[in-house]
Amino acid sequence: MSLVGIFAIAFAVVAAMNRDARGVRWIALGYAMGIAYLALEFLQAIQVDPTPVGVGIFLVFLLAQSFCMIGVARHYGVAPPWIAMAAIWSLTILAVPVVFSLDYGSPLRSILYQAPYIAMQLLFAALVWRSRRRQPLDLLFLALQLAVAMLYLAKPLIAAIVGTSPSPQGYMDTAYGAISQSTSVVLLVAIALVLLLVIMRDSAAEMVARSETDVLSGLLNRRGFDGRAEDALARAARLGEPAVLIAADLDHFKAINDSFGHAAGDAVIAAFARLLRDHMPPGAVVSRLGGEEFAVFIAGASLAEARGHAETVRGLYAATSLAHLGVARVVTASFGVAQAAADDSLLTLSRRADAALYRAKAGGRNRVGTTLSELAPQGVAAG
Repeated sequence: MSLVGIFAIAFAVVAAMNRDARGVRWIALGYAMGIAYLALEFLQAIQVDPTPVGVGIFLVFLLAQSFCMIGVARHYGVAPPWIAMAAIWSLTILAVPVVFSLDYGSPLRSILYQAPYIAMQLLFAALVWRSRRRQPLDLLFLALQLAVAMLYLAKPLIAAIVGTSPSPQGYMDTAYGAISQSTSVVLLVAIALVLLLVIMRDSAAEMVARSETDVLSGLLNRRGFDGRAEDALARAARLGEPAVLIAADLDHFKAINDSFGHAAGDAVIAAFARLLRDHMPPGAVVSRLGGEEFAVFIAGASLAEARGHAETVRGLYAATSLAHLGVARVVTASFGVAQAAADDSLLTLSRRADAALYRAKAGGRNRVGTTLSELAPQGVAAG
């Protein structure tokens, strides 16, 4: 009971400290129900008629599993398996009269008693697998769920081998009771520890993601871009793949803020960010560096391909009406595209992309500037 209580408090503290930790409150509630379950186990030993308390034990543990199921599903970002859980509960309620009319310790009663718990544990494993999370902790968590299911499946056999009490009141004093409780506690504690590690890992990853994300645009900020782009540039150089950097800047953005207000300016930035994110190739590192400045790193693309992506966004943005955002004018953007050389750092590549962007602005704005004039068609600035 002390161990279960400690984990109930631990999950409750995590839920209180991190309001965004999805589902942890349900897991804390599940472990709190585990305290009630163990209390009923001890209470049963002093009952003249153990059936009411026995039914309570049977259903309270299933309720604890259900609360934890909801919490784990929400943490893993999948829908709780309501239909499967409802089916297990319906069959369990229907089985209660049958289970508690059978002789205590009989094989059939033991099998029927463990069946809903086995089904719930297998449902836990299926839920984690359905989430498509395959990191080591997730796989360990899944394996422990299967191990607990196997333990529940083996309990009738263990009871048949070591023997059990002829009545529920004597359960806690038997060798089977000691084996059943100790093995269950060991595995459930292991599950709780792994689940806490999963939650801590995901919370830490979420904090890092927030620190590297620009709130207004939803794109990477400069910190997030620099780290990912440097890694992608080093990988491209190692593999001998081409890579390009696109620098983008909204034209006359200060005039937009001055004429229509900062709220409209924010909406203009967000609209451009959506276009940039939606029309860059998969795997592109897309960011808002600050203000009206954006950058996109694309590995595995040629200069012509990157320029094509930039030209697509440029044309779409220039043709987009922003009147619904309170901006009664055409808003455009300029772009600069640079191809990575073998000895480029992100800084030197950024400088060349910025130089190409400057050429586009100097040429009249609403253009795509490149570093190779022979690739520039009519209407596209080139250096």
